[in-house]
Amino acid sequence: MPSPLFADRSPAQPPERGAVDALISQTRRLRGGVDAVRREAAVDEEQLDDPQVRWQRALCELAVHHLDDLGAHLGQLREGVPAELLEPEPYRPPLPVAPPEPERGSLLKRVGSAEWNLLTDDVTWSEELFQIFGRDRADGAPTLDELPSCLHPDDQDLLTARVTDCLVDGKPIDDEFRILRTDGGQRTVHMMGEPVLAADGSTASMWAVLRDVSELRRSQRAVHESRDSLQRERHIARTEHRLAVELQEAVLPPWRGSLRLPQGGPASLDLAGHYLPSSTSALVGGDWFDALQLPDGQTLLSVGDLTGHGVSATSGVAMLLGALRGMAVAGAAPGPLMGWLNQMLDASAQPALGSAICCRYEPVTRTLSWSQAGHPAPLLFRAGAGRALQPPEGVLLGATSGARYAQAEEKLLPGDLLVLHTDGLSPRTPELDVERGPDRLLELAPRFAAARDAQDCVRAVVEEFGGEEREDDACVLIARVGF
Repeated sequence: MPSPLFADRSPAQPPERGAVDALISQTRRLRGGVDAVRREAAVDEEQLDDPQVRWQRALCELAVHHLDDLGAHLGQLREGVPAELLEPEPYRPPLPVAPPEPERGSLLKRVGSAEWNLLTDDVTWSEELFQIFGRDRADGAPTLDELPSCLHPDDQDLLTARVTDCLVDGKPIDDEFRILRTDGGQRTVHMMGEPVLAADGSTASMWAVLRDVSELRRSQRAVHESRDSLQRERHIARTEHRLAVELQEAVLPPWRGSLRLPQGGPASLDLAGHYLPSSTSALVGGDWFDALQLPDGQTLLSVGDLTGHGVSATSGVAMLLGALRGMAVAGAAPGPLMGWLNQMLDASAQPALGSAICCRYEPVTRTLSWSQAGHPAPLLFRAGAGRALQPPEGVLLGATSGARYAQAEEKLLPGDLLVLHTDGLSPRTPELDVERGPDRLLELAPRFAAARDAQDCVRAVVEEFGGEEREDDACVLIARVGF
């Protein structure tokens, strides 16, 4: 409630009613718009664990509080100075009732006014101020000396200093204090006060407007806490993504372009591979491809996909691929090797499922021995046509204990092209929930036949699938048999 700074000056005239009405209408329209946004942002209780959802919800609540406060202040401005402060009525004690808690939706009940007359020792409090403090009118309004006792102990000295500065030096009060209500509750009020000077320049009284900002501050704290939580979540996500990428780069083959294995042989394999990240998620998946020359002159080829994303998935791939390489170097055949990988994944501290293909290529006889664990079969391209190899039996890695994996052999010819891939190359068809990746790879047979080397074939795959909206990451390993 505005009061004049000096008793010998007339108070400022209120603004034109039409201008204030226009502002009130604009505020109400904004309030309706924010309500609409808040309803659209309404979520189930299960989603409240999401820091971003909590942040959005807190911002909507804070915006509503600000607009409610603005509308209430404009309404007071339109109505002018309350009559009870211009002409105080005689005090009549009301019937004793429990002081109501300030309602969240009633802005007028959250703003009260007071005046302390230093010449007559009269104290005038508005009804709203009694409600904010939870004080019965029968107990009367506290004097300036008694007012600090209504505050939190940590805020009492600050209020005393501010009142002294106001009365002695004419400094206005503009601070927030925590009040202790008579019912044991605690509220936060924003106090704005100024001295009123007599004609001789002395301080005649002090007036103040106190606004209950408890809900507003709670909303602001909720915004800050949810924003901090969201920032922490994003920092953790960025850190985990960086670690996952670094771990994946350490696990995947370091060679770029084409590679020939075994080196120096006439029937060596011309190899090239590529990793295609998901286009709908920033998380790194558990797909891998690998090629390794073995001590006996054979070549190990493998591709696979471990469930999960992020550091847990890439660390699982590192463990699985390390074990696969070690057992292959020791001479394990693909079938038994898959069984040991399944046993290791089943006993892992972090249970997961995985699919994989493991191949050993014998360059002397051009024989491919391979086994699979719930994985798409390799595609063999010969004379401009392609087909999927008949897969031996094998369940997903980690699906069951003691699983046995069959092994198959395929005689390759010079110029044959072998394509190993993970699923996820192309989106699944909504009607049949089937991925068309293998069929579309087979349709690339003419381009593979015209390619100069394995790297050209990989480029054809990337051109075909690179722009797809894939929900998961994928990888491809291509091997061409030398002449």
